[in-house]
Amino acid sequence: MASLNQQQKRVLMATSLSYVIVILDTSIVNVALPPIAADLGSGLTGLQWVVSAYTLTFASLLLSGGAWGDRLGARQVYLAGLAIFAGASALCGLAGGLPLLVVARVLQGVGAALLVPSSLTLINGAFPDARQRAGAIGVWAGCGGVAMAAGPLIGGMLIQFLGWRSLFWINIPVIVLGIGLTLRITAVRALISQRQMDYAGQGAVIVALATSVAVLIEGARLGWHSGWVLGGIVVATLSWLMFVAIERRGRQPMLPPALFRSAVFSASVWVSLVSALVFYGAFFLLSLYFQTVRGWSPLQSGLAFLPLTIMVTLGSFVSGRLVRAFGAGRVVYGSLLLYTLGFGGLLALAASLPYWRIALCFPLLGLAAGIITPAATAALLNEVESGRAGIAAGVLNAGRQSGSAFGVAIFGALMTAFHPLESGIRIAVYGAMGLSLLTAVLWGLAIRFAVRAGARQPTGR
Repeated sequence: MASLNQQQKRVLMATSLSYVIVILDTSIVNVALPPIAADLGSGLTGLQWVVSAYTLTFASLLLSGGAWGDRLGARQVYLAGLAIFAGASALCGLAGGLPLLVVARVLQGVGAALLVPSSLTLINGAFPDARQRAGAIGVWAGCGGVAMAAGPLIGGMLIQFLGWRSLFWINIPVIVLGIGLTLRITAVRALISQRQMDYAGQGAVIVALATSVAVLIEGARLGWHSGWVLGGIVVATLSWLMFVAIERRGRQPMLPPALFRSAVFSASVWVSLVSALVFYGAFFLLSLYFQTVRGWSPLQSGLAFLPLTIMVTLGSFVSGRLVRAFGAGRVVYGSLLLYTLGFGGLLALAASLPYWRIALCFPLLGLAAGIITPAATAALLNEVESGRAGIAAGVLNAGRQSGSAFGVAIFGALMTAFHPLESGIRIAVYGAMGLSLLTAVLWGLAIRFAVRAGARQPTGR
């Protein structure tokens, strides 16, 4: 990127820190699952809720988080998100039982839902030039990639020496630094939206997402013909239909249907959802695989993930350059093909498979995950005007976090439903390959439709 002014540097540093803690609390918790289960007496479904409570709340409130940032000011909402995240992290570290830990993870999700769209709005306002903005988003996402890469290893070391509760205490000093940087950011010039909050739509999407994930998590344990599960399916279906109806008829919907008139916008959201679903689902599954099937310690598991997570970091940092050189359309398409190849290599996963065979697949998966997030984000922000950046960012990240929650729920359900474990893994891998290929086809069709319609191509530059 070209040289940045002082305001741009402060915005980029502050927002990158927030993304670090948001991603850190996704990746770092995975290696702590067996120790948490041993300490709090949890089974597999309880562990799924520890992971999903965070991502589910995050996804449910992201749309409102973007709207709050547009309405109240991104800087103020961003500071509120930091404060909530800090308090929730402390509560996680103090939790004496699984229910309290899950509640604390929900509160972390509330803070994250305020942080991420507001941080992207701050970046969008501080970097009006599309090329500079793509580079800034690349740095922002790259810091998330660093957190992803460092998370399993840092988590393993902290658990080894200080216990799993230290994973949450580590957030506090990072948040304090983030608050200090944010307070030094001068007032960001922005158009403050006066639209009313869509509480009906917010309530409907919370119920829809929560019941959908609950059905996937509890279905394997209770049985798919259980009255509770069938009732959950009915509630989820009705809630989704109600949400669509509210958004279509509302005067000021939290998810404006007009945004989805852009094929590139719709495809970017779908790409983010699928990418998170397959990546975080596999991360959850492999974390348990390394520690339960192979009997490795959290530190050994963290080291095992390094070929994966280091490539996430590399992909995040080079994504901006790739987008500027080739355009977001080609970059996203290539990343989806990398996903397909990487998951194909995991089809042979078994207890006796040499580790190096698994590690050979990790660079492809990590590179794809690292590149695709900033590329899809740049494509999406290139489709909307600056005044709707907060809502647009909220939609994209809601799709991503929803995908993460669904990935953990689906992959966990397969682990429970199929025995031996290798059978569940194989089915999950086939599903990940199929979804990646299907999404590549849909992305290509969206780009072709946009070109034929004469719309701006998703260059991100």
